Amino acid sequence: MSDARTATVKRDTSETQIEISLNLDGDGSCELATGLPFFEHMLTQISRHGLIDLHIAAKGDLDIDAHHTVEDVGIVLGQAFAQAVGDKTGIYRYGHAYVPLDEALSRVVVDLSGRPGLFYEVNYTRARIGDFDVDLLREFFQGFVNHGMVTLHLDNLKGDNAHHQAETLFKAFGRALRMALTADERMAGLVPSTKGSL
Repeated sequence: MSDARTATVKRDTSETQIEISLNLDGDGSCELATGLPFFEHMLTQISRHGLIDLHIAAKGDLDIDAHHTVEDVGIVLGQAFAQAVGDKTGIYRYGHAYVPLDEALSRVVVDLSGRPGLFYEVNYTRARIGDFDVDLLREFFQGFVNHGMVTLHLDNLKGDNAHHQAETLFKAFGRALRMALTADERMAGLVPSTKGSL
């Protein structure tokens, strides 16, 4: 496993300008500037529960809507994650977590497989949380999966409050990543795959 699992990635388009730095072996420190307070609240859950240091500066065409900003943050975060994780030698590779928040319960399972796949079963009880469109959360995870090259299953098992539903997903995602990224002493020097690479 690499000693320094860090990365910084920039993306500059006519729709968004984004820079993300992360440290997969951090303490959960987080600095976010996206112009989207609820989205930042969710990203903070990944950082804190994944113990991933996360610094995101994003400017997007929020005068149109939040779609491009949320999706592109997912894309750039996925790119930074893929760079930082390296060849995956000596890690668990798989992670899972169940997280409750009052009446809501979500399950997240991740495989750092090298293959993008998103399986998202979430039926929010309302379409907006404040002024944030909950459909955009899937776009974030799709962007992350496509560029982070991971297989990701997200299931909200129950919940009446849409904020709680979303928050349990992001907390469980952070904890599942933390498990998958952890060093496995018995796999030291080995890639966790019979193929020999991921």
